Amino acid sequence: MAVIEVTDASFEADVLKATKPVLVDYWADWCSPCRQLSPIVDELARTYGDRMVFAKLDTNANPDVPMRQGVMALPTLQFFVNGQVVNSLQGGKTKAALVKAIEAVLS
Repeated sequence: MAVIEVTDASFEADVLKATKPVLVDYWADWCSPCRQLSPIVDELARTYGDRMVFAKLDTNANPDVPMRQGVMALPTLQFFVNGQVVNSLQGGKTKAALVKAIEAVLS
């Protein structure tokens, strides 16, 4: 399953009202750790995409959602279940750390 692009306008429908858990990757083009994290998120979407939605939100083009969600640093990954944040990770992470977080949300 591919990673979807989420915007301020689509966030409620794509994330808050999703029927599966959602991982939102908040990123910006100037953020080097974001660029390092992106292929890992893409790979995990292929592995877990049948059980979870993977979304990316460009914070430059969509400033409202990150502000409402309290995103203070990039990259930030937030895990949503039934419209609520159940876990949040900041900064560059290893694939192993992300797998552990995903497995915890899915269990």
